[in-house]
Amino acid sequence: MLAMAEGFGRAIEEAETSDDLREAISEITTKLGFDYFALTHHVDVERVPHASMRLHNYPENWVDYFDGNRLAVSDPVHRASHVTSVGFTWRELPQLIAMTPSDRMILALAREEGLGEGFTVPAHVPGEARGSCSFACPTGRPLPTHILPLAQLAGAFAFEGARRMWRSRTLGPPPHPVVTDRQRDCLIWVARGKTDWEISRIIGISPQTVVRHIKQARERYGVEKRTSLLIRTLFDGTISFTDIFRR
Repeated sequence: MLAMAEGFGRAIEEAETSDDLREAISEITTKLGFDYFALTHHVDVERVPHASMRLHNYPENWVDYFDGNRLAVSDPVHRASHVTSVGFTWRELPQLIAMTPSDRMILALAREEGLGEGFTVPAHVPGEARGSCSFACPTGRPLPTHILPLAQLAGAFAFEGARRMWRSRTLGPPPHPVVTDRQRDCLIWVARGKTDWEISRIIGISPQTVVRHIKQARERYGVEKRTSLLIRTLFDGTISFTDIFRR
């Protein structure tokens, strides 16, 4: 299993095209004991086709129904992936979300089109649309539960590989504003609720210098408000919740 995971990780890293990526995911899907896979952002692809990524080999009839009814946001599997950070089987859906009659109908229709038991790995990247990577068996075939820990790794590798490729093609290199160490110190204390005067006393500089550091950080991020600056720096990892709440 470890060798399989390492081989798949290398294949994802070496993939240069969507076809390469699809081939690698198809191969690991078969090795894991599944027939189907679906890697997608949870957005309405009909409305924003260029702002989302999707790779799959699901039955065409089910995909047509899924897209025609714009289920990407309301699909119970997608909704369940928003409330957990680890993979889950589709049998666990009632434990994760409140299932509606419509949810049960959607799953029943999927089974009729050949999608039986499945396993979904959530993908949450701050500042980006949520997504997931799912593996499914044909209707009537039992889920290969012994392999699910490896499916968790494979789903995470697959989504991140697709995400890197999608970003490079649609968004270009992501911007990475860089702040100085002193600017970062000031941001952390702002996030902790301290005033400019309090920050100046804590880190040993004048209040005017604190204001200047924060102003320069706002300019680097191209935002006007301190709140917007804090949100951006949390999203890109410049500061973390651990920094804010650490004592």
